[in-house]
Amino acid sequence: MILSVILACSIGGVPALSDLVDLSATPEKVATGFQFTEGPLWLKKGGLIFSDIPADKIFKWSPGADAAVFRDPSGNSNGLTRDAKGRIVACEHGNRRVSRTEAGGKVVTIADRYQGHRLNSPNDAVVKSDGSIYFTDPPYGVDAKDRELDFQGVYRLSASGDLTLLAKDMDRPNGLAFSPDEKVLYVADSSKKRLIMAFDVKADGTLTNGRLFAELKSDKPGSPDGMKVDKKGNIYSTGPGGIWIFTPCGVHVGTVEIPEMTSNCGWGDADCKSLYVTAQKSVYRIRCRVGGSGF
Repeated sequence: MILSVILACSIGGVPALSDLVDLSATPEKVATGFQFTEGPLWLKKGGLIFSDIPADKIFKWSPGADAAVFRDPSGNSNGLTRDAKGRIVACEHGNRRVSRTEAGGKVVTIADRYQGHRLNSPNDAVVKSDGSIYFTDPPYGVDAKDRELDFQGVYRLSASGDLTLLAKDMDRPNGLAFSPDEKVLYVADSSKKRLIMAFDVKADGTLTNGRLFAELKSDKPGSPDGMKVDKKGNIYSTGPGGIWIFTPCGVHVGTVEIPEMTSNCGWGDADCKSLYVTAQKSVYRIRCRVGGSGF
């Protein structure tokens, strides 16, 4: 396994990289041959779905089988997640919306406008235990001439369908993840500064106390993008060179190197201890020791 272990400090309680990741196992390439993969999501009935944005498709991969088309067209979907009822939620660049797939298979729009103006290109989403959906809206998937909003927002869609703008001062808001207790929301800013921001989540679901959580300094290509959090609150972020792992206090434990530039990650397998990583043309699997929840 190619690993770049960076010991950020020797403070007691900071885990070693080997406490979090199986260092004896090489990142396994489980599927390849795509145009640009994103949004890995493990299904409750088994199998991984993920977006191929330029191909306008969602694919499904299962152990022992080749990847096959799951949804076509996908609206150039990017990030994928599940809502409180287990329905697939997709951020669609092409349709400039957040969609939900109903139990019968019908795809419906759940957010596409803010105060009457079309969204830019929803990128990634995460669902809180109260059923609300948080998502980011950078301009990657829309031409400048077609934009109706002059900012890049972070939004909350309540379980009743009310859309609230939570933040508008980030350059390129991208991946996002909650701490295990849902008191902190982490948001990647994929700007040239390569930042991860942290926000406190108020009782009404809005955000406060925005602050710098981490800066991913590296000479390698890539930026913080999709993120996940394990059961102990450690953050796993895609970034330059692979998967950057941080403690809840922002200590960089180490980086698991991936051969391709990474875009997103998600927990999977029956024990929820595999981290699936989308990376350009391929999907990889990394075995972890802690694992996540709510996948």
